[in-house]
Amino acid sequence: MANQGAKKRREENARHMKNLQRLIIACNVIFILVRMLIFHSTFTWKHWIGLVLTSVAYAIPYQQIANMAQPSYDDNGELLDGGFDMSTGGVCGYASNLILGDSFWNEF
Repeated sequence: MANQGAKKRREENARHMKNLQRLIIACNVIFILVRMLIFHSTFTWKHWIGLVLTSVAYAIPYQQIANMAQPSYDDNGELLDGGFDMSTGGVCGYASNLILGDSFWNEF
């Protein structure tokens, strides 16, 4: 029972990362559907470049958060640490805000 906090944090981090993945995928799908299907007559190569740039802007903070959320195990495979506590803010909060802000910016 000593690792209950670490197990709980590991589960919370996994849930947080899954939600960020869903947000990124949903925003890109909405952008592609709206821009390519509804406004297809105004879709240019510049929109492809914008999509690639915003995808890179998602990837950098997402990778940083994913590295922070990784749990650590000992040699026997026992959980030592559940990863960084995502609710504390700091760098993790800034990176999450970058992803959220960029996801909504991508829609416009």
